[in-house]
Amino acid sequence: MWPERNGVFGGGGNSPYGRGDRIKTKENRMSSTRVGAHVDQSDPIGSAQSVGGNVAQIFLGDPQSYKGPVVSYPGGSAALRVAAQEAGVDLYVHAPYPINVASTNNRIRIPGRKLLQEHVTAAAEIGARGIVVHGGHLRVGEDAAAGFDNWRKCIDGLDLPIPLLIENTAGGDNAMARRLAAIEQLWEAIGRAEGADQVGFCLDTCHAHAGGNDVGTVADRVRAITGRIDLVHANDSRDDFGSGADRHTGIGSGHIDPGALGDVLRAAGAPVVVETPSQGQADDISWVRAHLS
Repeated sequence: MWPERNGVFGGGGNSPYGRGDRIKTKENRMSSTRVGAHVDQSDPIGSAQSVGGNVAQIFLGDPQSYKGPVVSYPGGSAALRVAAQEAGVDLYVHAPYPINVASTNNRIRIPGRKLLQEHVTAAAEIGARGIVVHGGHLRVGEDAAAGFDNWRKCIDGLDLPIPLLIENTAGGDNAMARRLAAIEQLWEAIGRAEGADQVGFCLDTCHAHAGGNDVGTVADRVRAITGRIDLVHANDSRDDFGSGADRHTGIGSGHIDPGALGDVLRAAGAPVVVETPSQGQADDISWVRAHLS
């Protein structure tokens, strides 16, 4: 997705963001949409607030490692949970990159399932609204049906106290969640698993663009498949449409049409996280808020 080590980061009706049962107009829903950024895990609340956000997405530990989750916030999980509630900042966790539960390789799939469960549990302990994980992929030439079924088995075996949000990916010809046709097959497989109601969708705009999906219409097309969009990663792309390259950039500085980006944010109707270079996140959050109304 986007390597934090470089400093550049490359819901709907079923969203965990219910605000009571008062019926809202579309305009009111947009104006109340929660917006924030992927930030440093040591001080997610302060970091999110410093760029004008009320949502903070974080890693729990090293995103490139199979090591278990680490909560670096002073006082640990309980302290972070309380502090976020008091500050009115909603937390999301992004699972480590090596997780690929679709894989047919036991040495990748089995440790990945274990690591995913550890991060789900840790995310719940800090009060996260959901945990984001990539859809994964198979090797070239492998039968994609095996990957979709591995996802079903994974969901069957997970304890999900919070929503697991599967994110669309930018590249890979045998990816489980790059193209809409694959997402449809993935959702059909997951729908046969126990706990499927706790599986949601995270829509990344850079990944959609790089994956060859029209950004302006992708929210409606995804929702037609999944029935829900729980979180949006609002990112511009450094590369051309359909490139398969996962390289984020600040909103307005890449190749995604700004009008289409605004359209997808409004259509998704979900909380928004920008995963863009930290020095421009405040401007990106301001842009998102302006284009939600």
